[in-house]
Amino acid sequence: MGHSERRIIKVREGNYNSRPAFLDTNIYLATMSATFPATYSTLSSTALATLLAKTYELENVRCAFLVRGVGDTYLVESAQDQFILRIYRSSHRSLAHIQAEVALLLALKQAGVSVSYPIVDRTGGTIQTITAIEGQRQAVLFSYAPGQPASILTPDQLRSLGREMARFHRVSSTLTLPGERWVFDLDTTLFQPLERLQATFSADQESYAWLQNQANYLSEKLSHINTTGFLTGYCHFDFLPKNVHFDGDSVTLFDFDFMGYGWLVNDIMSFWQHLALGVYAGRMSQQACNEAYAIFLEGYGEFSSISDQELALVPYLSLGFWLFYMSFHRTHDQFYGFSQPSHRNVYISFLRHLVATHWDKLID
Repeated sequence: MGHSERRIIKVREGNYNSRPAFLDTNIYLATMSATFPATYSTLSSTALATLLAKTYELENVRCAFLVRGVGDTYLVESAQDQFILRIYRSSHRSLAHIQAEVALLLALKQAGVSVSYPIVDRTGGTIQTITAIEGQRQAVLFSYAPGQPASILTPDQLRSLGREMARFHRVSSTLTLPGERWVFDLDTTLFQPLERLQATFSADQESYAWLQNQANYLSEKLSHINTTGFLTGYCHFDFLPKNVHFDGDSVTLFDFDFMGYGWLVNDIMSFWQHLALGVYAGRMSQQACNEAYAIFLEGYGEFSSISDQELALVPYLSLGFWLFYMSFHRTHDQFYGFSQPSHRNVYISFLRHLVATHWDKLID
């Protein structure tokens, strides 16, 4: 009898002293002859560089891990150019979701919108499938967005962002994409997130009741507004400075992880609440916020129009933005830290500020 066989017998008999108390015997035995299962792995940069060199028309490929998020992001450098590689997690994005994102970005590129777009491989494809420890994962190589993010934008940068968002909306409002994405409406941005978040507020019932009251109030408010003329299409739903690069005054949009179908004013809302957060945090005055927002809207108006009624909804729709992302943080392990009380209290304080400062002042 070999040494490993004697260890197995001892485990079965319960007298293997170094066996952890939580270790299930069947799992232990399975790992004697197979790789231990995983729910999430970090893929080797070296192996990815080799894969990219074979799959794309690239030479001298170097790959470096950058950041973990909805997926894993790598910086790719080659003799030809720089790129960004995104490795998706199947628990976060299905293949159908990725197909819709790729189709949108290729359509935007074709229309001349300044976006980071998928790179076509040697066979004409854009989505690679990699067999990882946890199962199949999809990968997409993107063009590199030149420049850097900027939290405080110059007037020219504000106009550029407004123009490019409007140009994006002009295209996204005409598309029907393959695959599947989210639909952004009151149910998906207010009431479904609230249901998922209920357990996290077990020790703060007052805040949860407050959120419910605001959601019900907004729903009732919207029931008296004719929204049939509101512009609809595929939204980015995360137009924060971290997802935009400026090279001088030229802008490139990227990170369409959360794109979905809904009112296009949601994208204006996501940028507005970034400005409002700057006021709340003391980074800018309310006057500077108002001026920046007006310049941004001027740029937007050069390529698309949006009604005053839609713009009046912007502060109200911010509630759905925060609830949607709070819910996402709660249900995805990579962002679990953001659902802890310290972070959650910051979000609630900001939302209370928005409601007290901006609600009931813009809609009759």
